[in-house]
Amino acid sequence: MPLELPDFPWDTLVPYGDRARRHPRGIIDLSVGSPVDETPSIIRDALARATDAHSYPLTAGSVPLREAIVEWYGRRRRVTLGVANVLPTIGSKELIALLPLMLGLGPDDVVVFPTVAYPTYAIGAAIAGAQALPCDDPAEWPANTRLVWLNSPGNPDGGVLDLEALRVRVARARELGAVIVNDECYAELNWAGDEPTPCILDPRVVGDSRHLVLSVYSLSKQSNLAGYRAAFVAGCSELIAELLAVRKHAGLLPPAPVQSAMIAALADEEHVSVQRERYRARRVALAAAVTAAGFRIDHSVAGLYLWATRGEDAWLTVEALAELGILVVPGSFYTADAPQHVRIALTASDADIAEAVERLSQLATR
Repeated sequence: MPLELPDFPWDTLVPYGDRARRHPRGIIDLSVGSPVDETPSIIRDALARATDAHSYPLTAGSVPLREAIVEWYGRRRRVTLGVANVLPTIGSKELIALLPLMLGLGPDDVVVFPTVAYPTYAIGAAIAGAQALPCDDPAEWPANTRLVWLNSPGNPDGGVLDLEALRVRVARARELGAVIVNDECYAELNWAGDEPTPCILDPRVVGDSRHLVLSVYSLSKQSNLAGYRAAFVAGCSELIAELLAVRKHAGLLPPAPVQSAMIAALADEEHVSVQRERYRARRVALAAAVTAAGFRIDHSVAGLYLWATRGEDAWLTVEALAELGILVVPGSFYTADAPQHVRIALTASDADIAEAVERLSQLATR
């Protein structure tokens, strides 16, 4: 029997992309958060040196990779871990989509996720045949909740949960005996300060126990490694061992050259800082132009997107921007509760951002 999954929402955006491409100066695609800047040479060189990969890699990751992940959590996330607490994944999306299935969830189990959310949390519940529940209030999580997804910094809205908000959610998940996971892949792109956004594994959140608590991270954003599929999960050693056992059976082996590239990426902070400042400059320019064009920007204090509205149906905004050759995403792709918002990505070249700023000025004068 085929899985009952929703239609892929981006298919409905195709006509607007076609319209944007007809602009005399071409399309500026601000719809997808896919990096456009080059992968740093220090990472590419590490990958190249590891291309004699004749043996099967370890599902658990090489010891040097696990040690690099542990060291990175200590240095950048203020979290002390051991190698038994970490596991590389083949990008973060596959883990998000498959985690309910890997945990053995079924029809009687609830998967909770934010009301404004990346669609894959719900897809993961559907793949496992579990119940999907968008809900932001921990007091309203039902007794049969078995998995809670947090996303801080959030996609699409760039919202951030502070330490107290994370504490409250972890405490409620513990009352329910539920696994709780924070998808933290935008943590290094924090526009409200110089430090990364809070980690769910921070001792100020979990105390002296990581039981049933996980953090998911991806190098796609901070290191321009979307094409490498380089990510990892960390936290409760019992859960990590359970996931490792399933992934061994499924043959989910992170390629050995990618593992070597990840080690290089995790050890080097300079390229992350450079990329962060690129995005910061693009955000400053684009946010000013969006605001001048009559939009209000909500949240968006971290991550790669502006969550914006000009008080009309989101599809009308998508259409108006497509007329300018700019493609954005309607908020309805992420929630039924934001029918007037659009998500505007910062993942375009400096030249394209400058062009988008110029075109948005035309909208402001209409």
